[in-house]
Amino acid sequence: MAETEQSPPNATASDKYSNVSFSIWPPTDRTREAVKNRLIETLSSPSILSKRYGTVSRDEAVEAAKLIEQEAFEVAGKAASTDEDGIEILQVYSKEISKRMLETVKARSGESAPAPETATETDEPHKAEEEDAGSTAPPQSEKTESIADDE
Repeated sequence: MAETEQSPPNATASDKYSNVSFSIWPPTDRTREAVKNRLIETLSSPSILSKRYGTVSRDEAVEAAKLIEQEAFEVAGKAASTDEDGIEILQVYSKEISKRMLETVKARSGESAPAPETATETDEPHKAEEEDAGSTAPPQSEKTESIADDE
């Protein structure tokens, strides 16, 4: 008959698990492999991301996923200062993966983020166009002049 390890009848759950430790960082190899598989699926399958930037071939997605995960792991590892920062390090890891995945698909599609424009550059020409488009009212400059002439 095989012997099984049993806790004494009066042992509490906290006694039973007092020697068990749980660590979020670093992730296990199994977790890292799951992250890479999810990246491959995301990059090579139709998704919101692929609608904008296109899908990546499976082979290219495999290579990109390996690189993205490895770089994110290294960045997050450098951000680790103590063992107690597990959640924060995991957040850095996750953000790095997302950032690098987006950079990868943008670079592949040839699209780069447009430089932000100031409000004055974009708003004023549109206002003039809106006033001219199908409007019978005089432009803003003529409105102030006609009011001044009436006085």
